[in-house]
Amino acid sequence: MKKLKISLQAAIILFVCIVVALSLGITDLLISRGITSSVEDTQKDKALNVARMVAISPQVITALEEPTNQGNVQPFTSEIKELTEVNFVVVMNMEGIRLSHPDPNEIGRHFRGGDEGPVLQGKEYVSTAKGSLGPSLRAFTPIKNAQGIQVGAAAVGISLDTVTKAVHKGQMVMVIGTLIGILIGIIGAVGLAKYIKKILLGLEPSVIAKLLEERSSMLQSVREGIIAIDQEGKITLVNRAASRLFKKAGIEGNPMGQSIENYLPETRLTRIIKSGQTELDQEQKLNGVTILVNRVPVVVDNQPVGAIATFRDKTEVQLLAEQLTGVRNYADALRAQAHEFMNKLHVILGLVRTEQYETLTNYVSETVSHRETEVGFVTKMVLDPVLAGFLIGKLSFARESGASLSIECTNKIPKPATSKTTNELITIIGNLIDNALEAVADRPNKKVELMLDYAEEILTVEVKDTGKGMEQAIQDQILEKGFSTKGKNRGLGLYLLQQAIERLEGDLIVSSKIGKGTNFAVYIPYKEEGESV
Repeated sequence: MKKLKISLQAAIILFVCIVVALSLGITDLLISRGITSSVEDTQKDKALNVARMVAISPQVITALEEPTNQGNVQPFTSEIKELTEVNFVVVMNMEGIRLSHPDPNEIGRHFRGGDEGPVLQGKEYVSTAKGSLGPSLRAFTPIKNAQGIQVGAAAVGISLDTVTKAVHKGQMVMVIGTLIGILIGIIGAVGLAKYIKKILLGLEPSVIAKLLEERSSMLQSVREGIIAIDQEGKITLVNRAASRLFKKAGIEGNPMGQSIENYLPETRLTRIIKSGQTELDQEQKLNGVTILVNRVPVVVDNQPVGAIATFRDKTEVQLLAEQLTGVRNYADALRAQAHEFMNKLHVILGLVRTEQYETLTNYVSETVSHRETEVGFVTKMVLDPVLAGFLIGKLSFARESGASLSIECTNKIPKPATSKTTNELITIIGNLIDNALEAVADRPNKKVELMLDYAEEILTVEVKDTGKGMEQAIQDQILEKGFSTKGKNRGLGLYLLQQAIERLEGDLIVSSKIGKGTNFAVYIPYKEEGESV
């Protein structure tokens, strides 16, 4: 059976109506009892007060002491009855004989009801009994003369129908109040439901719950660390990747709810909230772990209400950059070799078609001899086949660029102990040669020299060019990320070069003279294959 789903608005209205109805119903029940008791007490007090007023009347006292004046009692009690709106006002003597009554025929007869005995004995009380006028609430008060001697009694009655009507009237007021309260509750519930629906962007709780689950799953599954704070700087979100990085950096404890300034003092996220400015690709240290951070303010209605940072271990980013750089270098080298080879094929094809076979023979011989000499020298001196192939590709690339690249090796370069070293060397040498070729591109003497030497576990890589050189101010900035004299979106090659040298724990020396070119010298600790690293 399909489960019935109730909308948020309907649920709120139903809930509020039930609560209001129950509250007012219970209140009505409790107050109704109080109203009934209060109305009865009020009627009792009224009857008793009227009886007391009659009992202290000199006219009534005189009539009881002097029988000749008894005829004055009936007009007096009738007037009191009309003024107080009671059912009856009866004055009786000590034998219980009525001196007044709403029905004149009852005057002179004995009081009926059977509840008059105590008043003739001097007691004041209220009782309920059925008399000649039907059931009534009756108040009895003794009548005493000036000497304090009881000479009679006064009885005032209020019909029980009157009491019941008064009670029903009070209850009806409560019922009307209850209905008005329920109506107001319904109106308030509808308004509250609409307001909450507006705050929730018209989404039902089930949809919100699903969105939160999906958002949580997405945030937890990404590889980048994510941390968010609210306007007060309290941490509101940390995903699993962020927790792993914090643990790697030795930062323990549950960050949720903590102040970002206490948990990560150097994060600068609170500054992002104040400034409202985005910070991208920023480096930050976490107890020796370097991360790359993007910091972005969270803005609602054009007001910053928090900030979020995404970050990743810099070593992972560097590894990816190195892989991309290595692929690019290999691709450039292969592309240069393929282009050079195609040019030579065009020359050979032209000589064949023009039937200049002797020239063709000499050209092929020279090409093969030059190629054998060049390849043979590199492969003989550089024992790492990957690095050797890369250098051969760079020779072709230099020729395609219209420059002269020479490679000198004083001693053989053994294969390194790890492939990581090869990848780093490709980054270092590739960026040095590329920068040198760019430096000589507009020079009359386009010459670049690469010198390799290995001795006492130190590899020396030196690249010289015949470019125009650099001023000292430029030399001081060339290794900075993004700095370049060649225009925008440049300045990463030498930055990656510096990072690779640092990972190999090497040193870099730069010397340059205006008009005489630039010399880059790199010195790297180098373990050959078979040695322990």
